[in-house]
Amino acid sequence: MQTRSRPDADRVYREERTALLRLAFLLTGSSDLAEDIVQTAFAAGWGRWDTLDDPVAYLRRVVVNQAKDAHRRRYRRRPGPEPEPVTGEPAIDETWAELRRLPPRQRAVVVLRFYEDLPLTEIAVLLDRPAGTVRSDLHRALDHLRRTLR
Repeated sequence: MQTRSRPDADRVYREERTALLRLAFLLTGSSDLAEDIVQTAFAAGWGRWDTLDDPVAYLRRVVVNQAKDAHRRRYRRRPGPEPEPVTGEPAIDETWAELRRLPPRQRAVVVLRFYEDLPLTEIAVLLDRPAGTVRSDLHRALDHLRRTLR
């Protein structure tokens, strides 16, 4: 049986870090928090790298879980100031603002479906939720976005 080596972990870090940062940013809306989450994901995986069957899936799962934890902590604190525009293009920034207003679970489903291009069954596994609930979350989120972005 061949084991994975540390250079493999280095390669995965170089190749996947940016995508994981984008995912964490889309889930949290904060680039600083996204950096922390991705760093935590790689730190969590580093010690067990040789035992991971699919390191990228593991890292994605840690990012999603850390983002959920961040949302829980955020709801316990007072709301902060509105974040600055993401792109400077009104249509994109308006869409981003509405995406940020979605409940965290709905936002996670939308991001994983349309950014990560994952099928709903994989999203359900990743979020540890029933597939029917994930479908309902996506439907509700898209209905909200359609109504508010007209």
